[in-house]
Amino acid sequence: MDAEDDPLLQDAWPNEEEEAAFGPRKMAEGPRLCGKCQWNAKPQMPTTAVLTSGFWSAMGWVFTNPYSAGIILFLGCTIPTALAIFMFLHYPALDIDISYNAFEIRNHESSQRFDALTLALKSQFGSWGRNRRDLAEFTSETLQRLIFEHLQHLHLNTSRLGGVARRRRSVDQGRPPPSPSEALPGLGNQTSRQPRSVPSHWEYSNTVVSANTQTHAHWRIELIFLARGDAENNIFTSDRLVTIHEIERKIMDHPHFREFCWKPHEVLKDLPLGSYSYCSPPSSLMTYFFPTERGGKIYYDGLGQDLADIRGSLELAMTHPEFYWYVDESLSAENMKSSLLRSEILFGAPLPSYYSVEDRWEEQRRKFQSFVVTYVALLAKQSTSKVQVLYGGTDLFDYEVRKTFNNDMLLAFVSSSCIAVLVYILASCSVFLSFFGIASIGLSCLVALFLYHVVFGIQYLGILNGVAAFVIVGIGVDDVFVFINTYRQATHLKDIQLRMIHTIQTAGKATFFTSLTTAAAYAANIFSQIPAVHDFGLFMSLIVSCCWVAVLFMMPAALGIWSLYLSPLENACHNSCSQKCVKESTLHVSDGLFVFSMAADSSGPRTLPYLDDDIPLLNVEDEPVAVEMGDVPLVSVLPENLQCPTRNNQGHLIPRLQELLQYWTLWSAVKSRWMIIGLFVMVLLLSIFFASRLRPASRAPLLFRPDTNIQVLLDLKYNLSAEGISCVTCSGLFQEKPCNLQNNIHTTLEKKKRGSGLAWGPQSSAPGDGALQDPQGTVYIFKSKGKGRPAIYRFSLNATVPAPWQTVSPGDGEVPSFQVYRVPYGNFTKRLTACMSTVGHVQQMGPKKWMMTTLSCDAKRGWKFDFSFYVAAKEQQQTRKLYFAQSHKPPYHGRVCMTPPGCLLSSSPDGPNKGFLYVPSEKASPKAKLSPTSGFNPCGNASCGKPAVRPLVDTGAMVFVVFGILGVNRTRQMDNHVIGDMGSVIYDDGFDLFKEIGNLCQICKAIATNAELVKPGGAQCLPSGYSTSVLQMLHPDCKNLPEPNLLPGQLSHGAVGVKDGKVQWISMAFESTTYKGKSSFQTYSDYLKWETFLQEQLRQFPESSILRRGFQTCEHWKQIFMEIIGVQSALYGLILSLVICIAAVAIFTTHILLLLPVLLTILGVVCLVVTIMYWSGWEMGAVEAISLSILVGSSVDYCVHLVEGYLLAGENVPLHLAEDPSSSRQWRTIEAVRHVGVAIVSSAVTTVIATIPLFFCIIAPFAKFGKIVALNTGVSILYTLTVSTALLSVMGPASFTRSRTSFLKALAGVLITMVTGLCVCLALLRSGFKIPLPNGTIL
Repeated sequence: MDAEDDPLLQDAWPNEEEEAAFGPRKMAEGPRLCGKCQWNAKPQMPTTAVLTSGFWSAMGWVFTNPYSAGIILFLGCTIPTALAIFMFLHYPALDIDISYNAFEIRNHESSQRFDALTLALKSQFGSWGRNRRDLAEFTSETLQRLIFEHLQHLHLNTSRLGGVARRRRSVDQGRPPPSPSEALPGLGNQTSRQPRSVPSHWEYSNTVVSANTQTHAHWRIELIFLARGDAENNIFTSDRLVTIHEIERKIMDHPHFREFCWKPHEVLKDLPLGSYSYCSPPSSLMTYFFPTERGGKIYYDGLGQDLADIRGSLELAMTHPEFYWYVDESLSAENMKSSLLRSEILFGAPLPSYYSVEDRWEEQRRKFQSFVVTYVALLAKQSTSKVQVLYGGTDLFDYEVRKTFNNDMLLAFVSSSCIAVLVYILASCSVFLSFFGIASIGLSCLVALFLYHVVFGIQYLGILNGVAAFVIVGIGVDDVFVFINTYRQATHLKDIQLRMIHTIQTAGKATFFTSLTTAAAYAANIFSQIPAVHDFGLFMSLIVSCCWVAVLFMMPAALGIWSLYLSPLENACHNSCSQKCVKESTLHVSDGLFVFSMAADSSGPRTLPYLDDDIPLLNVEDEPVAVEMGDVPLVSVLPENLQCPTRNNQGHLIPRLQELLQYWTLWSAVKSRWMIIGLFVMVLLLSIFFASRLRPASRAPLLFRPDTNIQVLLDLKYNLSAEGISCVTCSGLFQEKPCNLQNNIHTTLEKKKRGSGLAWGPQSSAPGDGALQDPQGTVYIFKSKGKGRPAIYRFSLNATVPAPWQTVSPGDGEVPSFQVYRVPYGNFTKRLTACMSTVGHVQQMGPKKWMMTTLSCDAKRGWKFDFSFYVAAKEQQQTRKLYFAQSHKPPYHGRVCMTPPGCLLSSSPDGPNKGFLYVPSEKASPKAKLSPTSGFNPCGNASCGKPAVRPLVDTGAMVFVVFGILGVNRTRQMDNHVIGDMGSVIYDDGFDLFKEIGNLCQICKAIATNAELVKPGGAQCLPSGYSTSVLQMLHPDCKNLPEPNLLPGQLSHGAVGVKDGKVQWISMAFESTTYKGKSSFQTYSDYLKWETFLQEQLRQFPESSILRRGFQTCEHWKQIFMEIIGVQSALYGLILSLVICIAAVAIFTTHILLLLPVLLTILGVVCLVVTIMYWSGWEMGAVEAISLSILVGSSVDYCVHLVEGYLLAGENVPLHLAEDPSSSRQWRTIEAVRHVGVAIVSSAVTTVIATIPLFFCIIAPFAKFGKIVALNTGVSILYTLTVSTALLSVMGPASFTRSRTSFLKALAGVLITMVTGLCVCLALLRSGFKIPLPNGTIL
């Protein structure tokens, strides 16, 4: 390859003859400046002159000519804009795929199996997933006819079959055919617990045309109420239930609720719902806790104002198996506590002014979506200290996710603004350069988007692609800084064209290799099997590549115009605001540059100009320098007493940063290099040890911040029933009939509860008085205390204080009075009696004493009845707890107090004269009249019955055992994404249901009896509507098949595919014991158990049996392999990016001793970052693995720039230093940092600032990705300025410079290494060694 063929490498490889002719030159001594320090110039030698071939001369002219440079900037802005406009106008809009399914591995066996079953179900029933309902009526008639014909063929003419045959013959004689359930009674749905009304088309109502407005439940809002604030976390407390009831009422009180609510015909029986236009109330247990009373009847609709008896309402609700849908798995008849409560608000279609559900369906859906999102602001504010409110549902959840994604993307503008300000400060405070620097990055994103969408034909953007908006700014600014910094330091070239050529050659080559390694690191993810990771790798590699091309063309053009026209204006503006220092030399401005002109002897060399305060790389002092004890002075540092001309902020910041880096390099590369290397080796070994301890994730990956509504909702769904189950008729509105209030009153006690009882004491009024009309009263407490005796207390219904009694003052546990009920009312049925006595007093005229008891007064001991009242034995709504006890010491009086110690309670159990009571709160008005449903106990007379058995609600992973399906055909699929076409099903033509019916029944029994794999009652071998009584007629092994324990109306997950009069396939469903909240790595063992057990069962069948081709599949298996293989593929991407990086750096540096420091630095950075992740408590999940795959590419940039500076410095090593390899290495290292130090530090700072907004993102992958990138950037720049400089000063080649020969040698070495590695792999494969692939398969 000739140098002329590659303009970027041309300046680095001069001819071998030129290298021999022009070696290191001896520097001449120059005059002193200010009498203290001398500045040396060297004449322009042929080696330092920029190669100016015809091509490069044309390039220099193009970028320095104002007209051509302006055209380049114009085209650089208009071409990306035009491409973007063309894309947006002529191509469909990009679909932002923010679903978890974007991470599915479509080509893995688990995905192919489940997708095959999904497609088969879709072709049979029309849908799957969220809206999947096994509509048995679609195929039941055909399958029943096939079974009947097969029974006839087998001549199983039992008495039942004979009756069936007679009915069949009657059909042939002209009678209408009976229904399949009539023909074969055993084939009907045998579920005994059928709800009173189940809509036949709950989620498939779009197939039914109905003129009834809002009668088909089509949408829903799902609410979950979590108990918090105490250790017990029981949701069934009065204050929590009142809070939940208020929230549900606020939802129904929405001004547009009636326009979208669900209006089933069954609610017309509920009279109180007339005020809500007969909208169905929320499907909630509040229908039991807050019933309404109308016309003497109780309606369980949840619209009541007062709370009924909690335990009684729970006992009534538990008689229905639907009750368990609302609560967690810990609730039982013995433990009536739940940490959560579910609720659903249902909305119906068709909407008003629409004829049917199908009438302008998309328009109806958009109207509902616009309506339902208005609930977000309301529900987000409803959580209290006792109840946390979570809200979801299909539309609300999607809205929340998209809103979160958009809000996180807004942080990208904050990041860009901060970067723009920083670029302005570090880019000579030039608005012009800063604008085009940021514009080149932004416009490159449009070009990359055009290539991604139009050229590659990808129709969607994954959720990970949002990270590009943050990261690309930091990556692109790196290239911008290198171009600006290189141009600013090329002050030794007075000709502006030569200066521009030097900038393009030097900066273009350096940024090319760094951009190549970064793009390669991202491109390594293209080989991932996960669509989201594949899209992310492709999109990021395109952006990085386009960004380099945009900066390569736009920044030289911007620098050319800036130096010709804008720089003098900016200098004049800044000079008017800055101080000027007057020295012996004259300071003038030429071409926007500060130039020092110093008088010199005519025989001496001329001084060289300097740009601002940056020391040019190629200008060094040629005075002999003594290197003592390894200390190399910075020969080109300005004298300390020289104040630099500060014309702007950059004049202050850049020199300070330059000076700091010079002192830092002296310390790291000269004085402490061996200490740094030793410390690096120790840290590297420790990092490797801790990095190896990083364990796989132990929980499902977080998609959002842990405390957000959507993430908590996702976590809870692991404990709740599957999304396919929706209990629209589980509430009391559908389960309970309106009952007569008087039917629940059978005893005198219950009658007293309703206000018809006797007076509550001898002093009470007659039944017709106002006292009876007000069931509440007040008990007053007085105290009497004499000398030498303890205080005694008096209980009275009269507020008058007789002598010698005194009013009790509040405090110290004293209770002046408390509210009670005169008659039993609601749950206030605990009767207490106040007794008085004078027995035991020394003075007969002394005050009497009182006591309280739950029994009658003991006349034998001198106690007489005074009055009685009623309190509650358990906590109720608006009650407070008091304690009562009788003293065991004379005068044996009783007392009521706030706390147990004041009532002299001991550890002995409560008894008749000791205990606690609940009385109405003082805050409640004593005259308030409660409704008849307040404290209403529907099970007060033990009329509720036994609790129902807990049914299966799909809390475990549902595993399907499938026969008759071989797989899925994806040959026509154009992409590997979840949004794309899923393919077609490959059926097993040899499958015969009736031939294998016995084996199918055997395997169903074997799996169902495996308690380690299947929950009790979790086997669903048959579709809904079929019974084992018919199957046992087909084969004796089908007797006693396990029956599933399902919700009433819940359809079986088992399915059968019928086509052209033949059963094509069958799927048996089993609710497994696998908890869906475990991590993928832990669940993998469950998958292996299922696979092993099933294969053992299938091997028992004859080899000719078609059933041996059966398989088990589960949607949860797709998710676990998604994470497992995602981690594996990301680690392979890390290795691949490392290999690409090594190859690129080897070709770039062309020397093994320059490659080794880079590799050690990268290894140290990656290991330390992983160690910090381990110390932070992170685990290796999919997000962490994806982030690690790009660490290599982002770690190599800074050390490659440093090596580039080291190579350039090698072309100008002073002659007296060239003879000492150690001094030459140290000098080249210091010059390398001087050349690129400011640029790489500026780039690192901008990258960190660009990723800081990611920390505040709600989307967890964004936040974690930002933390890893920021951490990696900080560690990388630290290692580059310490470890890399120390290694270069110790092992770097002292006199090596790149040439065409070294390039060819490096290229040959890379190719030989790759071929050798390939041969080793082939040898290992032939020897039987198994190599795992990124997609989870074995090579």
